[in-house]
Amino acid sequence: MAGSTNGAVSLSDLELYFDEDYIHFGDVVSPPEISDRQSELIWRILSLREDVPVLELGCGYGRITNRLAEKGAQVAGLDISPILLKKAETDAAELGVNVEYVLGDMRSLPWRDRFDAAFLWYTTFGYFDDADNERVLHEAASALRKGGRLLIDYPNRVDYLRHKSPICYVTERSDDVRIDIFSNDVLSDRSNLERIVVRDGSVRRTHLSFKQYGFSEYVRMLRSAGFETVEAYGPEGEAFTYNSSRLLVVANK
Repeated sequence: MAGSTNGAVSLSDLELYFDEDYIHFGDVVSPPEISDRQSELIWRILSLREDVPVLELGCGYGRITNRLAEKGAQVAGLDISPILLKKAETDAAELGVNVEYVLGDMRSLPWRDRFDAAFLWYTTFGYFDDADNERVLHEAASALRKGGRLLIDYPNRVDYLRHKSPICYVTERSDDVRIDIFSNDVLSDRSNLERIVVRDGSVRRTHLSFKQYGFSEYVRMLRSAGFETVEAYGPEGEAFTYNSSRLLVVANK
């Protein structure tokens, strides 16, 4: 993986990956009805209500953030990609909602003791090495008030590793094609994604990687970051089992 000997992703990797191509295929991968359902799930799990201050780390083009703002939450979103944030701001203006969008690195947040809830959705945790991944959790804890809750959506490592690697997914939009090739590195415990986009007569390649953490590792990291309790749920908020496709981690400060 470029930019690091341990597979960790660099900021330049993230900026290249989360570009206009990412937006172009967004509604195909996550159509509005899925985003609506996920927003409702986040609202319920974090016990949100109108006027509650909530932060999304790695908010992308605002597909979740803007929906929570529509429901009445006081929302802020942080992302490393100016392209995605511009789309998020444009959509927020069209919807008539007020969202504080900030360009920044989740390893160094500009807020302290401000939010009642925060979340990282759609596998936006684990990009960096272990020290920096834990730094993200410490920063999230610092941005939360006492009693605040943090939600992390992540693939279930046990379920993920049962599938033979590599795995290839193809996404089409009109004549444009996106090919995602996932592979697992059992020595570094990282999942690697090679993305090939064929669009507008050209071929573009990007890559992404994230560390595969299990629930017990989350418990250790989150308690070290200052959270008092850590719970696990399945992808719809049900009980988490080894068969669950995703792991929802909820930590209380």
